[in-house]
Parts: sequence; C-alpha cells; structure tokens
Amino acid sequence: MDSAIIGWAHSPFGRLDGIDLERLIADVVRDALRDADLEGKEIDAVVLGHCGGGMTPEIFVSSLPLQAEAGLRFKPAVRVENACATGTAAIHAGLDMIAAGRAKRVLVVGAEKMTAVPGAKVTEILASASYVKEEASRGLTFPGIFALFAQRYFERYGDQSAALARIAAKNHTNGVRNPLAQLRRDLGFEFCNTVSEKNPLVAAPLRKTDCSLVSDGAAALVLSDADTASATRKAVAFRARTHVNDYLPMSRRDLLAFEGPREAITRAYRTARVTVDDLDFAEVHDCFTIAELLIYEAMGLAATGQGAQVIEEGISCADGRLPVNPSGGLKAK
Repeated sequence: MDSAIIGWAHSPFGRLDGIDLERLIADVVRDALRDADLEGKEIDAVVLGHCGGGMTPEIFVSSLPLQAEAGLRFKPAVRVENACATGTAAIHAGLDMIAAGRAKRVLVVGAEKMTAVPGAKVTEILASASYVKEEASRGLTFPGIFALFAQRYFERYGDQSAALARIAAKNHTNGVRNPLAQLRRDLGFEFCNTVSEKNPLVAAPLRKTDCSLVSDGAAALVLSDADTASATRKAVAFRARTHVNDYLPMSRRDLLAFEGPREAITRAYRTARVTVDDLDFAEVHDCFTIAELLIYEAMGLAATGQGAQVIEEGISCADGRLPVNPSGGLKAK
C-alpha cells in the first residue's frame, strides 16, 4: 500500500463520567500527535468518525479536534458516519485523501460519548441505525436484530448457546489483559452460559454477556503517505483495505450468509495476496457474540454452519493452536 500509520493514541473505554466528548477528542489528538512526533501545523487534514445520533448535544463535531492543537486551525476537517463501521470509514476517508494527493499527513479520530443519556435512549438511538421502516419502527432493538441472526442460525444448525458463551468468556478473558478495556473481569464459561439474575436474557437467545457494553471512548491515528512514513521512527503499512456496503433492510439479505463481511474480507485477501492461513492475528467486530461466530465463517476459519469449532478448538483464543483451511478442515502446522 501507499500509506502507513505513524502515530496513535487510545483512551480507556467505559463510563467516563465528567469527561465530555470534546475532552475525549482533545486528549487522543494531543497524544497521537505526540506519538507521531508532529505538531498540528504539520497535519494536512482531519477526519472525525462520530455516530452520535443524539447521545451528545453536539451535531457539528468535525472542528472539535482543532480545539486540542492551535496548529490545526484552518485545516480541512470533516465528520463521517457509517453506523458500526464509523471508525473504519474515517480511516478510509483519510487514506483516500492521501491516495488522491490532497494530503501527506491526515489525523483520523474516532470518538463516542454514549453514557450521558439514559440507557433506554441509547437503545432507541442505536435502533435508528437499522432500516427503520421495517425494523426500528416495529420495535426491534439492536439486540433484537442480532437475536434474529442467532435464532435463524440455531434453527438451521442447532443450538449454539454454548459456543456463544465460549466466545463471551474468551473476550472477557482478553479484556482482563487490556488496561484500556471497560470490563476487566474474567467471567468464565459457566457464568456466560447460564441465564441468571446477573446474566439475564436480553433478546432470546442472547444473554447479557452476549451483548456489547454501552461505552465512552476515543482513539486517534496519524496517517501518512509512504514517502513521509519512510522518514519516521515507526510506521505500520497497510497491505489492503476494502469497503463494501450491503442492503440495509434485513429482508433483502440472507442473514446467515453474512455476505457483506464475506465480500470485504475476500477482497482484502485478494489485494494483500494472502489467505486465512497466512494470518497470525485477527481483531473482528463482536458487537454480539453471534456476529463473531458468523465472521469466523465469513473469513474462512470454518465452513458455513461450523463456526463453533473455531472457539471449541481454541483456534480463536489468545494462544490459538491450529490454523484452519477455508474449507473448514483443521490443518496442523
């Protein structure tokens, strides 16, 4: 690729009372610039990823990064929004600026303040990211939407509640190791696999531990072109980047095919000239455990309907033991 990351910063995730959206943005902007050994005046453009939707009073937030560093004043700044993919959409926008020759260094920020409004309001706002005419207007929440994915999967491939619980337990174990994580507690498989007062059903068959948390947090990257990156003390180059969108109404999609993620991943493999067997690490979107299970299959770690084996065999754990053929068969190194 012709671009690289040359600096980065990340706030803690959690209920960050007393820290508003502006401060979240300002803190990571300063830290990312410092990490890249740059001043604001050396940045050519700013892209801010922010979904918002009413969780904060601000709707014109693209200029907030300029508050953090006087040198950013008068730099072009835009806000992008793409629901759960807002952060990556911001990165794509920054990379597009560099590829077009409009910038050599781009500051990309992602920030959300979700805990300043009541939980019911957050649920309502997030549901508006669905196809409202068919889904939110009929009372479907985001947990409810992903519960439909799980229900359809269970109907076709059998009850996968234990696999989902193993995914939740694994992710909570990972959180213990991450000082920036919101919930740093190893809940264990039995807790995640049992419906209880502390782990109730949110939208059957999804339990509380199958659902992501409401959180505040921010992150920032400094992107640069390859020539500029070659002179920096550190740089992480891009092998591939892809962006696809699928139909918004779920009624127009095969829920279990997960065709949007599958298409994006396939294109990324092709561009980078790799296969799933070449990967050592993957960080995937796990808004709900059923989404992670479906991504196992979409990325080729398991054949359709066999995603459970990826977590049951420990392949997706921190010390993942065996890679998997795209056909779904285990292959020892």
